[in-house]
Amino acid sequence: MNEPVTSQTYAAALRRLAELTARVREQQAEAHSWYEQQCAVADRAVAESAEEVNRAERELVAARETQERVDAEVSVLWQELNARLGGGGRRAGAPPTPRADAIGDPLPLLEGVRDLLRRTRQRAELSGKVNPLMLLCGVGGAVLAYALGVGARALGARSEGELAVGLPVLALVITLLGPVLGLLPARLIADRQHAVLTPRPVLLVVSAGLTTTLLLLTTL
Repeated sequence: MNEPVTSQTYAAALRRLAELTARVREQQAEAHSWYEQQCAVADRAVAESAEEVNRAERELVAARETQERVDAEVSVLWQELNARLGGGGRRAGAPPTPRADAIGDPLPLLEGVRDLLRRTRQRAELSGKVNPLMLLCGVGGAVLAYALGVGARALGARSEGELAVGLPVLALVITLLGPVLGLLPARLIADRQHAVLTPRPVLLVVSAGLTTTLLLLTTL
């Protein structure tokens, strides 16, 4: 038979119900707090991932801009190098392609190449070792001019009319240009040595040419 419900058992049941209700509310609060923490962690993770993606995109854009700038600079420097080598009939070919295992910043390397080309662009003076060649250029120019003058005078002697008058004058002009005619091969020598023709070698060429011209005119 069922026991009769007394005031004591009813009060105990109410206390039990209150305890269960409090425990349920406590567990609900814990579950809600855990859910909010997980959501906060997930939101932070999503925000950090988005920031990393944005940073990676910015780095990619910067890397592409750097690559384009480096490629353009390499092309310009390679063209300058080819132009520098072109005078000797040589070519450096196509620009080198980037290496897969290359590391480091290429901009300092390009600055070093620019500085090297800048320094090599500045021509030096001819050394004293080429002084004999300068003298030979002066002598050779004077001899060639004198020979051309002799030929012009001989042609004028066999001609008549205006040629007979004009060719001796032309022969004299050519002969007088002998001292400076040697500057042409002297300039070629300086260009091949990537040097500048300073007053010293010019004076050697002109002096040798003038002395040779005077000797030829007085002795022959």
